[in-house]
Amino acid sequence: MKLSLKRAGLASLVSATVLAGSLTTGCANMSDTDRRIGTGAGIGAVTGALISGGRPGGTAAGAIIGAGAGWLYDREKKRHYYYDRHGRRVYR
Repeated sequence: MKLSLKRAGLASLVSATVLAGSLTTGCANMSDTDRRIGTGAGIGAVTGALISGGRPGGTAAGAIIGAGAGWLYDREKKRHYYYDRHGRRVYR
């Protein structure tokens, strides 16, 4: 019984890690906001899986919380720069 639970936890952890990797590797055509939200969701999913022992509910909750944190981080970063008329990012 314990061995199967350990395997299920390991499988969830591996799948969360693969999901986090796939979210961060294909970011070439994504906006800054999309990248930050995706990275937050990936980090949150892995953290949720580690804390909950690999349960799917904990992994999903971590991903949702991480995505929200990534969005908040992006919103805060955007308060410190703007784009000029040539499309260049200018920091305040």
